Amino acid sequence: MSTVMKGASFVPRYNAVERSTHWTLALSFVVATISGLALFHPAFWFLSGLLGGGVWSKTLHPWAGLVMFIAFVPMALWYWRDNLIRSYDIAWMKRLPEVLMNTGKDLPQIDKYNAGQKMLFWSIIGSLVVLLVSGFVLWFDTDYKLPVLAVRLSGAAHVAAAFVLFMGMIVHIYSAVFWIRGSMRAMVRGEVKVGWAKHHHPLWYKRVAGKSK
Repeated sequence: MSTVMKGASFVPRYNAVERSTHWTLALSFVVATISGLALFHPAFWFLSGLLGGGVWSKTLHPWAGLVMFIAFVPMALWYWRDNLIRSYDIAWMKRLPEVLMNTGKDLPQIDKYNAGQKMLFWSIIGSLVVLLVSGFVLWFDTDYKLPVLAVRLSGAAHVAAAFVLFMGMIVHIYSAVFWIRGSMRAMVRGEVKVGWAKHHHPLWYKRVAGKSK
């Protein structure tokens, strides 16, 4: 069934619940990142001032991480099917240099998300799982006096997963704000222009518009 009215200039992409969940995830990511960097190395300690000091940074960090994980759970359930790698994604990736240079013509048509977005989706899931497990070990180490090796391995895994997540978010933010103009409208107003949808996600547009060709 079509979700796009005939003659409409915009296509609905995310509803209010989806957008609220996304911004909850985004806010918790910012708090977790700032506090995490402040606690990670003295060079970043000045960032603790943004959260009210060292005590607040240490207090907020695990809770922000927990909120971030919880916020992503429904998103994972909503979007996992849309993020399965398809044959057209592989064909699209083979022409990635053309995509990045914006010189590609007759590129493989893609659905709601491109291959880069799909890889980011799965990397977020992997990173958050590692961050959750390792984070709990670090969080409760003092209370339960966990084995030193487990704590050290958790610390290393936590930093590695945080780095992967951070870099992924940098690419995501850059793409949404600067590279693919019009993307931010989807998470601010819940809609995108018809031309944007046809150009960037033609298979998805045809599906939501109820078109077979």
